[in-house]
Amino acid sequence: MVRKHVIERRTLIAALTSALGVPAIAGTRPAAAQAPGKVFRLGSLTPGPPMVADSPPAKIMLNALAQRGYVLGRNLAYEPRGAGGQLSRLTPLMAEFKTAGVDAVMTVGYPPALAGKTAGVPTIVAWGAGDPVATGLIDSLARPGGAVTGISDDSATLSVKRLSILKELLPKLGRVAMLWNRDDLGMSQRYDASAKAAQSLGIAVQALGVREPDDFNGVFEAMDRAPPDAILMVSDSLTVLNRKRVFDYAAAKRLPAIYEYDVMVHDGGLMSYGPDLKESLEIVAGFADRLFKGARPADLPFEQPARYVFAVNLKAAAALGLTFPPLLLARADQVIE
Repeated sequence: MVRKHVIERRTLIAALTSALGVPAIAGTRPAAAQAPGKVFRLGSLTPGPPMVADSPPAKIMLNALAQRGYVLGRNLAYEPRGAGGQLSRLTPLMAEFKTAGVDAVMTVGYPPALAGKTAGVPTIVAWGAGDPVATGLIDSLARPGGAVTGISDDSATLSVKRLSILKELLPKLGRVAMLWNRDDLGMSQRYDASAKAAQSLGIAVQALGVREPDDFNGVFEAMDRAPPDAILMVSDSLTVLNRKRVFDYAAAKRLPAIYEYDVMVHDGGLMSYGPDLKESLEIVAGFADRLFKGARPADLPFEQPARYVFAVNLKAAAALGLTFPPLLLARADQVIE
């Protein structure tokens, strides 16, 4: 059984995980956009494959723009780029956008956002970049003061929530293995917030940073030597691309794991708590609209998501021999059986 928009999310999930399933939304008749005759140019830059126009996440964003009067092929051009997992390509790709004179670039993750800041290209962070003030992307949430605006992670609050969910599932939880990309400043900041949250809850942290795919073997060996009670995985392009290895290890060792986005749960993970990525894409469209109309990123306050999703996978729980407490299960926004 699938509840609360799970079926519609399936196609969205595949595209989001490849770039790190809601069909195009039927909207009202588009309103007239600014500057008739002008074609606005929106780019996107992701650490993995490009978020092409016919992918489900791009459709959500482009459809939200169409509702604001920006119609692809008429007064809107969409130019997706992806680094294919080679982060060294992000800087030259962003430089191409600057040379081409795009009006705005949507980014996923900290490294593409940093490339946007460095190049001085109007950049909209969709998700995954960590706390933009703590990482130095911007001056403040209210007055970014540079080329970057978008959506901010509330890492501390989310970390407490994720760990509290783990503790509710495992009342005797004593130690959590935290897996993150130590070469990504945004992810390191989110790890730090998670580690502080764990300490405040009396939970010991097993820090397992990775830099490349081969490091996952060492991570699994470390957990074999000192088994944790559960796993928390911080999501970026490296950990997402290796998610199946984490799923398989957790299943083999019967370890509960919590992830940051519901896409992981639909793909086989046990549970997640994080922002609704569909909402985030719609917020990005709103930022693009304001930039097209002449606003500067420096003057556009960062926003935080209004909707958060708690997702659980009962099939994965059964494989682990786990039963969700009724009160915890009742709070789930999405339950996959």
